[in-house]
Amino acid sequence: MLSNFNEQQPIRMATYSQDGLGLGHMRRTHSIVGRFLQDNADASVLTLSDSQLGQFFTPTPNHDYLKLPSIVKDGPGQWRASNLNMPFPVVSMLRQELISQTLLTFRPHILLVDHMPHGAMGELLPALTALREQNVGTKIVLGLRDILDAPAVVRSRWQVEGAYDAVEEFYDCVLIYGMQEVFDMAQAYDFSPSMARRLRYCGYVCAPQDTTPQSAANVQILRSHFLADADADAKLVVAMAGGGADAYPLMSTLLDTLTTVQQQQPTVYVLITGPFMPAHQRQDLQQRAEDLRAQNLHLHVLTSMNDTYSYLQAADLVVAMAGYNTTVEILQTGRRAILVPRRGPSAEQRTRTRLFANRGWIDTLDPDDLSIDNLAMLVKRNLQLGTNVVAPTQPNLNGRQAAAQWLFALASTPGVAGHRHAADAQDATVTFDEPQTEIIFAEENYGATEERIYELA
Repeated sequence: MLSNFNEQQPIRMATYSQDGLGLGHMRRTHSIVGRFLQDNADASVLTLSDSQLGQFFTPTPNHDYLKLPSIVKDGPGQWRASNLNMPFPVVSMLRQELISQTLLTFRPHILLVDHMPHGAMGELLPALTALREQNVGTKIVLGLRDILDAPAVVRSRWQVEGAYDAVEEFYDCVLIYGMQEVFDMAQAYDFSPSMARRLRYCGYVCAPQDTTPQSAANVQILRSHFLADADADAKLVVAMAGGGADAYPLMSTLLDTLTTVQQQQPTVYVLITGPFMPAHQRQDLQQRAEDLRAQNLHLHVLTSMNDTYSYLQAADLVVAMAGYNTTVEILQTGRRAILVPRRGPSAEQRTRTRLFANRGWIDTLDPDDLSIDNLAMLVKRNLQLGTNVVAPTQPNLNGRQAAAQWLFALASTPGVAGHRHAADAQDATVTFDEPQTEIIFAEENYGATEERIYELA
């Protein structure tokens, strides 16, 4: 077992992330960890997760993973083992023991828990209790995306599942990957004054932006490739679907708009279905694309791509599903976009697109209004408006940097962990040593910012 840490030891950080389906939570956590290690090269990070990490994330120095047995959520409070042919209670106990023993042995300076304060089915609670009872000194931090769900749903679920109590009892800080002026989480979800004082709004978490000459060259290569046989004034529309599991209605409708859009503006469509779109749906899109190409229309259907940023930069217009990561990556490029949120069961995407559209950052179409005519009208209108968004305010996209620096500030704060004993953190500061990504917006530029960590009551 590692000894209790002191100021001379390199920082040890542990992270816990439970996706269940998809990789959205892991992508955010992995991005923050990458920045944390960039700023603290001698630190060590251990991630506990059941995602198939090796398939999706590039290993980084000083970052390792503990793979938990995979589970999936079938409904509210209903989980099952994904791969093991064993009763869920047995798998759950196995996961609890792995988490507790790992954290007590690793003895991290800081633990970043993503999304679930108590873990799946409360599996984190024994570990959190043990860390506090044994006075390990670990600072415990919760990371939450900007919007969780409709306020009434979150209030009810967090009350029933004990999430409010877990935050009150165990967490020193809560990092919000969004902007308070866009969505005030404490107000929406009825956080107590004690919880509200621990919230730190970081801004939206984006993957690092590739600004190398090779990236710029890739953008030109993509435009030259897809527009090669089109008219000289043709526009490039890129459609993205994240994983793509529920993207067929959007992709199918968009495909059917091409004939109408082409009558007003020569256009090339590139549809990226995502790896999780069912094979028969992808094959349907590919067959219909072939039929349209036979009519001398320009359309490409791809399963996935390795360089999301270059595809976004190459587009004159982006049409996409409205997941957190896809949305903020679009904001990072400043490209004009039409976002269609998921119908449900969560209200997260519908809420985000409505709020972002109100600020002029994106255009949106509700899934209940998704039709060929409605989508074609929006595509034609946005192509006429130009490639880049012009809005009165700019989104704060410094979430990756800010979260990493809050974590370092907390890990470096002397004294006993636990929010009732963390008053020394009030003297820590978080500053940005680089400007925020520049996007073409009118007026306000957030630029470098500085915030203080207030007393963690």
